[in-house]
Amino acid sequence: MTGEAVALDLRPASFVIRAAGSAIDFVVYLGSYLALAIPLATGAFGLDDATVQALLVSTLVLCLVVIPTTVETMSHGRSLGRLALGTRIVRDDGGAAGFRHAFIRALVGVLEIFTSFGGFATLTALLSPRSKRLGDYIAGTYSQYERISGAKAQVFGVPVELQQWALTADIARMPDRLVRRIAQFLGHASGLTPITRDRLSRELAAEASVFVSPIPQVQAELFLAAVASLRRDRELTALQLEQQGLARLAPVLEGQPHGFPNR
Repeated sequence: MTGEAVALDLRPASFVIRAAGSAIDFVVYLGSYLALAIPLATGAFGLDDATVQALLVSTLVLCLVVIPTTVETMSHGRSLGRLALGTRIVRDDGGAAGFRHAFIRALVGVLEIFTSFGGFATLTALLSPRSKRLGDYIAGTYSQYERISGAKAQVFGVPVELQQWALTADIARMPDRLVRRIAQFLGHASGLTPITRDRLSRELAAEASVFVSPIPQVQAELFLAAVASLRRDRELTALQLEQQGLARLAPVLEGQPHGFPNR
């Protein structure tokens, strides 16, 4: 629930998804450090020991803190591993995480991920209801799963039993809010239990019958499907007629007065 009293349906990423994404990031960041540190440690650049030690520490900070913080801040909670798994780091209230959150998570991550090879993070995430690691608790964040399969909108037509009724039915007085509720019910009806489906269809049919004339003697759900389809078809027809009228008036509306110079 946000501060504006808006309920959000946010799904935390599971432990398995978080672990897979963290493993990818672990390999990328630690691999980057090793790719830079090994040539330095082997003396490939001919530097003295003090310079090599300073560069090794700087490279460690760069690959394990600076780069993860920058990537997470610039991508608004993403990383290579999270992009592959479809997750994002957000605040506990669902808002976008910022630089402070990314820096705290990266700093704590050096201890609980890299130095312990993910041991501390795994233990904390397994005990957390939202699979949060220690860095998430300190920063006030969690991993949100955003990859949702796209569902095609179902298109309903007027039932065969009511096609003759639809030719003369009057539904013009039905409120838009009620029509949207009916459409939402029809889209989710298949996932409801039979008792709930029958109860909701009867309640909506009773509300809609006040604005419909004549009222057909059919099942409540068939009546709702016919009302929603008829309302949709008539609104589509009205919009098409309006567009045709505007198209006919376009030369007059966009044209210039007779004899006016085209400058």
